[in-house]
Amino acid sequence: MSWNTFATVAETKKALDAKQVSAVELAKHYLSRVSSINPALNAFITIDPEKTLSEALAQDNRRAKGEAAPLLGVPIAHKDIYLIDGWRTTCGSKMLENFVAPYSSTVVKNMADAGMVTLGKLNMDEFAMGSSNETSYFGTVKNPWDLSRVPGGSSGGSAASVAAGLTPASTGTDTGGSIRQPAMFCNLTGLKPTYGVCSRYGIIAFASSLDQAGPFAQTAEDCALLLSAMAGFDPHDATSLDRPKEDYSRDLSKPLKGLRIGLPKEFFGDGVAPGIAKAVDEALDVYRKLGATTVEVSLPNVKYSVPAYYVVAPAEASSNLSRFDGARFGHRAKDYTDIVDMYKRSRAEGFGAEVKRRILIGTYVLSHGYYDAYYLQAGKLRRLIAEDFKKAYEVCDVVMGPTAPEGAFQFGAKSDDPVKMYLNDIFTICANLTGQPAMSHPCGVDKDTGQFVGMHIIGNYLDEARMLNVAHQYQLATEWHKKHPAL
Repeated sequence: MSWNTFATVAETKKALDAKQVSAVELAKHYLSRVSSINPALNAFITIDPEKTLSEALAQDNRRAKGEAAPLLGVPIAHKDIYLIDGWRTTCGSKMLENFVAPYSSTVVKNMADAGMVTLGKLNMDEFAMGSSNETSYFGTVKNPWDLSRVPGGSSGGSAASVAAGLTPASTGTDTGGSIRQPAMFCNLTGLKPTYGVCSRYGIIAFASSLDQAGPFAQTAEDCALLLSAMAGFDPHDATSLDRPKEDYSRDLSKPLKGLRIGLPKEFFGDGVAPGIAKAVDEALDVYRKLGATTVEVSLPNVKYSVPAYYVVAPAEASSNLSRFDGARFGHRAKDYTDIVDMYKRSRAEGFGAEVKRRILIGTYVLSHGYYDAYYLQAGKLRRLIAEDFKKAYEVCDVVMGPTAPEGAFQFGAKSDDPVKMYLNDIFTICANLTGQPAMSHPCGVDKDTGQFVGMHIIGNYLDEARMLNVAHQYQLATEWHKKHPAL
């Protein structure tokens, strides 16, 4: 079979619908690429060709019976934070090294119902804590564009696998930028929907008020197709939004005439690499030529996003990860004297350094005497940041800026300085704190470093269709998203 490895989801769907290729043939093609290329990238943690080919055959049989489904036979790989019935699910941690999921997450189930075929489970920062995919117990993921650089995190395996043509699409989760930042580093389109649009049921929790599922793909059109399959109300998730299903591709062809783009002065100041600022400016010129207008807006409280996030996220993580104690879930130490010693040793052996750091911070800010001073204040800051955006949307339709202040960096460049690493998410965190949808799409190259640049789009609540339309129209006019690494 001759197949374009870098075919988009839309192109793959069209070929499958026309019966030019079968789901089994596609599964075999991508499994072969994973077998040959993954050893160099370390993007996949778990593959099970027998399960994958069985799924593919089932989707081909559905088609043969005349059944219809939106993405029937299209392959996908899932971040190893999603439970899939019968698949090992590690969350990138020794703590869950041998855990086999007893049921599937709602997002995975929705995508299977839409006809998608699972290729495998993808590497990630341990328990989704990291910005570079350097904290995984299973080793670092390499950026397919430059093996000496990080792919971004925490969804590094999700981004690297799509960029390398190991899968047409993947799922990720975004707690503070973990879809959008890797999308920029690997020259992809990545989307974090409005909080509650995609169910969190069956996704191993990091920070419950911030986590959200989302897709990685080459184009905004692909992300629209994937989100239409992923999203939907789920009674198993108390934070799931009870609203009708949407077709997120419905507005893709709308022209951008009249679109008002807000440019926060806080996103274009000191700290942004000059090459990134220049690429973003050039991309904004393209938007203006497409009929959009730009207006300066101010988000005065957004500067508090990072400190607020690093109170809220560790606090919620310390609570969520308390279940991994060697008794109920997770790794159990072999040698211990009593049950308390077993808890201590199991957690000390099972968790990595970054996870331990965040558990300690989170436990501290939730402790008696500090809850009011830290966690409560961070909650107030979230509201102030949301109010800033509310005022901005009175004069603009979307907010734009660079996805990250610098491009993909070398392995080890920030490992010894956690704060420096945390600041890499300075532009993305605000959307998680407020629950707004946000995405990144390729928009150029930092000519000083040669690294890719992402345009960050933040939209008002439930405005995913407009954001996807904005990015799609840009991609129709440019070629950045069509670039692929030579592997």
